[in-house]
Amino acid sequence: MHRIITAALAAFIAPVLALASPAAAQTRWVMATPYPDANFHTQTIKFFLGEVEKAAPGKLAVQLHPNASLLPLLQIKRAVQTGQVQMGEILLGAYGNEDPIFEVDFIPFLAATYPQARALHAATEPALRARFEKQGITPLYYVPWPSQALYGKTEIRSLDDLKGARFRAQTPIIARMAELIGATPVMVQAADVPQAFATGIVNALLTSAQTGADSAAWDFSRYVYDIGFTLTRNVVMVNTRAFTALDDATRNAIRDAAAKAMEHGWAAARASEEVQMAKLKANGMQAPEPSPELMAQLRAVGAKQEEEWAVKAGPDGRALLERYRALLKQ
Repeated sequence: MHRIITAALAAFIAPVLALASPAAAQTRWVMATPYPDANFHTQTIKFFLGEVEKAAPGKLAVQLHPNASLLPLLQIKRAVQTGQVQMGEILLGAYGNEDPIFEVDFIPFLAATYPQARALHAATEPALRARFEKQGITPLYYVPWPSQALYGKTEIRSLDDLKGARFRAQTPIIARMAELIGATPVMVQAADVPQAFATGIVNALLTSAQTGADSAAWDFSRYVYDIGFTLTRNVVMVNTRAFTALDDATRNAIRDAAAKAMEHGWAAARASEEVQMAKLKANGMQAPEPSPELMAQLRAVGAKQEEEWAVKAGPDGRALLERYRALLKQ
């Protein structure tokens, strides 16, 4: 009889202990990013997840899927919104067709330095947060790309050299820019750039030195021009329902880790700009100074696109630009 009772108690206690163990109590999430593992954005995510683990050990396990291996860029935001994945990283400007506020930092030359980019972030973050929260998404942190550079197979002295080009357009604003300079815009996500060049789908692009290095641009392009185009942001986000289901300590750990990851990522963007441009040159790419003619033409296109954006964004957009320029004067 004693043995029967002991066995019954053991059978009852075992699953209770299992539920109480750290492994069983751990929440498991899935995260998607469109960028390769070595990219500083992906490395910043790993830093962020490491900080969460240090602050709340054993509470949250996140399976990270880099390089668009789980979802392509344009499907990640919707997947986070619906809970298909709990976390994701997107390029804000890629969603400009949904809302022009998402693409404000793609306006050519609007914010081309890191101080300007921080001011633009301060001016736009409340509006971005409000839009995400209406969609059941909680933004965690934002990190910029290094300055966008212009790549081509042949020398680019003026915009005439880009007329008729098949221009990679990863956002609506860049697609519109391609149209304004007489090129044909082609949507290609970062992971597909090498194949797009190899097959002739595109023959010119505007992207950071980081993406250029990720794509081994020297295999398909001879020239890179650091035009100081703009510093565009990624955002790391979480499904709000999944986030609020966590205990207070884990949520606070995520918020604290996100604040650290943002500063870490901004510093990494600055470092990436120098290191990856040097890598492009070391692999044989030529990086001449852009000509005054080319820069004047590009800035004229940028001014036109800023006005077009303000018309599309309406009073909210114009107010946002006013806030940004007021912050620059402080």
